[in-house]
Amino acid sequence: MKERLILIGNGMAGVRTLEELLKIAPDTYEITVFGAEPYGNYNRIMLSPMLTGEATLDEIMLNTPEWYAENNITLHTGKTVVRIDRKNRLVITDDGMEASYDRLLVATGSNPFILPVPGHELEGVIGFRDVKDVETMVETSKQYRHAVVIGGGLLGLEAANGLQKHGMKVRVVHIRDTLMEQQLDTEAGTLLQQELEERGVEFIMGASTKEILGRKRVQGVTFEDGREVTADLVVMAVGIRPNIALAESAGIYCGRGIVVNDTMQTYDPRVYAVGECVQHRNQCYGLVAPLFEMAKVCANHLAQLGYGRYEGSVTSTKLKVTGVDLFSAGDFVGDDECEQIVYRDPSKGIYKKVVLKDNRIQGAVLYGSTMDGPWYFQLMREEADVSAFRDTLMFGQGHLGDSGHGAGNTVMNMSDDTEVCGCNGVTKGDIVHAITTEGLFTLDEVKAHTKASASCGGCSGLVEQILAATVGSDLSHPKVKPMCGCTDHSHDQVRAAIVDSELTSMEAVYQKLEWRNPNGCPTCRPALNYYLISSWPTKAVDDPQSRFINERAHGNIQKDRTYTVVPRMWGGVTTPDELRAIADAADKYEVPMVKVTGGQRIDLVGLKKNQLPAIWSDLNDAGMVSGHAYGKALRTVKTCIGSQFCRFGTQDSVAMGIDLEKLSWGSWTPHKFKMAVSGCPRNCAEATIKDFGVVAVDSGYELHIGGNGGIKVRVTDLLARVETDGEVLEYAAAFMQLYREEARYLERTAPWIERVGLNYVKERLVDDVENRKALSARFLISQEISQKDPWAEHTKPEHRLEFVPMKTFNEDEEKVVANG
Repeated sequence: MKERLILIGNGMAGVRTLEELLKIAPDTYEITVFGAEPYGNYNRIMLSPMLTGEATLDEIMLNTPEWYAENNITLHTGKTVVRIDRKNRLVITDDGMEASYDRLLVATGSNPFILPVPGHELEGVIGFRDVKDVETMVETSKQYRHAVVIGGGLLGLEAANGLQKHGMKVRVVHIRDTLMEQQLDTEAGTLLQQELEERGVEFIMGASTKEILGRKRVQGVTFEDGREVTADLVVMAVGIRPNIALAESAGIYCGRGIVVNDTMQTYDPRVYAVGECVQHRNQCYGLVAPLFEMAKVCANHLAQLGYGRYEGSVTSTKLKVTGVDLFSAGDFVGDDECEQIVYRDPSKGIYKKVVLKDNRIQGAVLYGSTMDGPWYFQLMREEADVSAFRDTLMFGQGHLGDSGHGAGNTVMNMSDDTEVCGCNGVTKGDIVHAITTEGLFTLDEVKAHTKASASCGGCSGLVEQILAATVGSDLSHPKVKPMCGCTDHSHDQVRAAIVDSELTSMEAVYQKLEWRNPNGCPTCRPALNYYLISSWPTKAVDDPQSRFINERAHGNIQKDRTYTVVPRMWGGVTTPDELRAIADAADKYEVPMVKVTGGQRIDLVGLKKNQLPAIWSDLNDAGMVSGHAYGKALRTVKTCIGSQFCRFGTQDSVAMGIDLEKLSWGSWTPHKFKMAVSGCPRNCAEATIKDFGVVAVDSGYELHIGGNGGIKVRVTDLLARVETDGEVLEYAAAFMQLYREEARYLERTAPWIERVGLNYVKERLVDDVENRKALSARFLISQEISQKDPWAEHTKPEHRLEFVPMKTFNEDEEKVVANG
């Protein structure tokens, strides 16, 4: 008869112990798991992406209910164990259920520390520890405006980022003068603060919370120095405390955590403990990597193998905090006997510091560029003497040539035992072996086979580089997501073929790439049409019938199958004649609603499809062209009144907005494209949530890219600072052309920049002046064609607004196709 093993706590450390146990002794125990939350085992590290909307609960699940069933594990969710009866070897839950054990594994994790200040019990004061906290934050953001996050560590900054993306005004309160002081030195912390301030987060540094104000619900926060701020939500992110109450009540010896030996046994040899609730050799750990190391040793002893020992962990931290790459390891401050080597590149937002003692690395901090973090960490753990390559140490492993420790110019020159994924203890050798023996071609496949980058995701970029370097020339037929069912080729492969083989028509693409459907389908035809006309603007012919119905009909289809018409107003500026033309058209065609849009234009809402050619003919006669409010093109250029009228304005934002719109209207882009020009840093035109935003300052302009103001709000990244109007126009044209040439169809600038990296865009546009000018010139060439407004031909009365006679394109699909 099998022994009975009970796990208390359905979190990452406890369930990882079961996973390790099932690998080496799958039939040893009858296993029962008790979890207080009503879910399976999820990745707690991914709560931040869940808060921002980048991941769902299903996507962060590590083990579904089916996994427990497949492994004959009895799972009780929503049950909290309230008592351990060690004498009778029983656990008792909050609803009175009892279960007996032969071996007990306690993995109760930790609790968020809630400052015991007056008002901490008010509604709206929460931690940031579980799914319920995330759901509370999301729901609160729908009703309230002001959020205060107490704590400037990793969790606090991630909470602030997520709440800001949900539209809340966020203030971060930190008792120290530097953010993330446990992971960063003062300079890196200051750089991080400056970066986040540019994105709109407000910081109150060196502040000690005195009281949380409110009657039933939180209304504000006061500080010891007398300052006071408004708050509808307070998120406590000031640290965690091991959850030891259950163990203490059972008489299990505890210090700060549940005290365990090197085999993860407590003072009761039948009771083991792992995770954040544990104290081992006077240390408590909150990072994933040590917890998984504990899990492996604990599983070894539960399997009665008896040769594993946990002797503590040397930790490194590789993080991405709100889009900024960070790495730290060891003692990055040092003492009087240590030396510091520092590398700074402010224009690229890069800072590196390595602390040496007797030419051996004691610690390191990397900001903005973390590729060499694992190499520094390996050198530190090996206590390697770096004197032979000390002069080039800060330039990374790739600058060693053939003369140094781990020399080489690619990730493949890292030694096989270099740890790439600290969370799961995966080395470069493990990844390469899996790629070569299993025939892996994608990051997701590497995750599934090795667990590298499957936890916090901080090493994803490095794993992808190892993947690319390992596959190399063997990547002739990679496993990629095809564009559609007509082909096995991806968007990137199709576009590359169009450019490399000079394909200028759909028929040529179908033939060259052996398309299965000779006429394409609703998914591939619009994409192919865009790739053709953007790659070969002077040769390829735009096919109107391969555009979405919104673009072809020149109106935005609504849920009642009527359409809206939006004429263009340059920079939001109009004239009495234009207003009269709009009013006349509204009267003539009995438009049900005339609405001012968020993009500073007028929307004629509720027109029937057969009215569109006629109303556009009238508006064209009045000199008004399409605003392309429904196109994969420039939509709007929003402006404030700027220095011409506003007392705060530093530049003429209206004139600049009109110049930008006249430069770029009618352009073909992978997805909709929005711009804005604010006349001063008060940013009334909301330029920092646009695809290309211009903020006027005393010395000229700040240029911002990659913003998004929709469901998933993304604040822009700063591209450059320029002095003249001409430079703004040149950068705008070059940025749009780079986006046009390299982004995938239906990919907004925000995900495109996140995919290729801000540094890549800066290298192409800021660092390489000749390339910027070439991109701008190519954009102007294409605009000579597109600004003849070929779409306007489709607004004439004789134009037939109908789909091509294909089975896959029909009236029933208009609603689906319209939204891309």
